[in-house]
Amino acid sequence: MALNMATFRTRAATAGVFVAVMLLGLLTSPWTFFLLFTVIHFGCWVEYNRLARKIVPTFPGNTLLPYAAMGAGWFFMIYSSGLSFGGISLSSVGRAGCLVMLAIVLLTGIIAFSRKQNRSLGWVVFGLLYISGSLSAMVELRMRGSVPAAEPLFHPAGYALPLGIFIALWINDTMAYLVGSLIGRTPFSPISPKKTWEGTGGGAILCVVTVALLGHWVGLYRLADWIAIGAIVAICGVAGDLFESKLKRMAGVKDSGSIMPGHGGFLDRFDSLLFAAPLAWLYVKLMM
Repeated sequence: MALNMATFRTRAATAGVFVAVMLLGLLTSPWTFFLLFTVIHFGCWVEYNRLARKIVPTFPGNTLLPYAAMGAGWFFMIYSSGLSFGGISLSSVGRAGCLVMLAIVLLTGIIAFSRKQNRSLGWVVFGLLYISGSLSAMVELRMRGSVPAAEPLFHPAGYALPLGIFIALWINDTMAYLVGSLIGRTPFSPISPKKTWEGTGGGAILCVVTVALLGHWVGLYRLADWIAIGAIVAICGVAGDLFESKLKRMAGVKDSGSIMPGHGGFLDRFDSLLFAAPLAWLYVKLMM
């Protein structure tokens, strides 16, 4: 697959803006990080809802059910953040809001089931795990998962791991595209015909090596942990990309959205993160 320079320039320009926005949200403050992930959360849900309606014609996309699920997921993100405002802990607000929204999801899900929209509740529950659960893992990792209890939320340990995960995703995605475009010959999967074994392998190797070198330079954690994070992101990133490609094939669309020229929509841009974040979070909790 030859490198298309016009496509590459479009992707590079969009990626530059995307990286700047992500870094601004990540590094400015915990609040900007949460606001950034709020936008990502609802953007992914809107596109997921649109895909579900194309895949399952009886999916009640314009009813209360998916919107209650979005609300439940967002309140769970609030709970995961550990933020406070005016001396009030938002975790308790998030917990209460999440329970109320889940009750609405259950009620509207039962109504949908009674109308023989049998697969609706399953798609909504999966969306909660796939989108809200994954993004909540990143929020928890940024806010509470890696910051010592006695340190403020702007402690470097708070953003080192999320930043490492983002860098790993960018390196894996970019290098897989470049290596695949230059020397890719062997198709990786019929689900994503443009993906090659050469590009996938090259992206994964460069991802692990880059994250290991940066992690060693930062020095906050063991080199073995950075290598593990890089490997988790490389493997799960490919799985997430293939999964979202499968959803789009089932829905009969090329992109999940069009908000980012050359990259598609929110799901197209964050499909790798949605698979990588929970596994990275689990590794941090169990091994670090």
